[in-house]
Amino acid sequence: MLLSDIRRLAEQVKQNIGKVIVGKEEVIDHLLVALIASGHVLLEDVPGTGKTLLAKAMARSLCVQCKRIQFTPDLLPSDLSGINYYNQKEGAFQFRPGPVFTNILLADEINRATPRTQSSLLECMEERQVSIDGETRALNRPFMVIATQNPVENQGTFPLPEAQLDRFLLKVRMGYPSREQGVDILKRFKQASPLDELESVAAENELIAAQMAYSQVDVHDDLLGYIVQLVEKTRSHPDVALGVSPRGSQALLKAVQVYAILQGRDYVLPDDIKAMAKPVLAHRLLLKHATRLKDNASEAVIDYLLREQPVPTETVAQNG
Repeated sequence: MLLSDIRRLAEQVKQNIGKVIVGKEEVIDHLLVALIASGHVLLEDVPGTGKTLLAKAMARSLCVQCKRIQFTPDLLPSDLSGINYYNQKEGAFQFRPGPVFTNILLADEINRATPRTQSSLLECMEERQVSIDGETRALNRPFMVIATQNPVENQGTFPLPEAQLDRFLLKVRMGYPSREQGVDILKRFKQASPLDELESVAAENELIAAQMAYSQVDVHDDLLGYIVQLVEKTRSHPDVALGVSPRGSQALLKAVQVYAILQGRDYVLPDDIKAMAKPVLAHRLLLKHATRLKDNASEAVIDYLLREQPVPTETVAQNG
């Protein structure tokens, strides 16, 4: 698949989601980046901002299988991965697959499940496989987790551990709509939900082809060094207890390659890195306790590093 075909595919999906979601173009772009880069997304915001609706609109726009599971404190790991049960008619154990055996898994309110259940997604998200009773089973392809969580509610929730957060390519906040967008939302949903009539616009084989081809985007060595320098600076920042790992730098590289395609280019510019740095890196920072209490502290650290770190020139990037 050509890079121009990937952009055309992404535009089709974006326009289709726009039939349901009012505004939020940047948020939709971030979801498309994660989708094409074979990554996972954590949608975080207060209730009622459209997190689940956006995830459903994304799934409906793709001709793939989608399953939704409501995370609760009594949810067990086997409720996600599946179980081997004894079939009395057959006289043998048979495997009953769980909801992770799908293409898009909508994990609603993921932070309501216990750490034990949350950890059952680690292997699924990183290795695209599930190990049950000593047997490893590959997951379907493509496979993407879109998880939602409410950041302001503490009762009955279990914060995601750093290892779990690190599995998400992006963390995205929806934000409140503007007054004009609020009016458009009321008009659009006055009689019925447009989600019910949404049709798929992208086939499964097209999506797989896009996921295999996006890495053709050129990234100059100076920009690779810029990514590594940003990541290294997070490890020495005075407000950070634990900086971004090498997995984070790889995630940023994947994200900026896809983002460049969405901008209509086959090469990466420094602005692409700046645009994707916060959604890719901020949630991977473990801040010191005093700093952790401040609002958007992780994003502030990334903003500071982007201002302080010298940027490779655009000419050098294009000559790559």
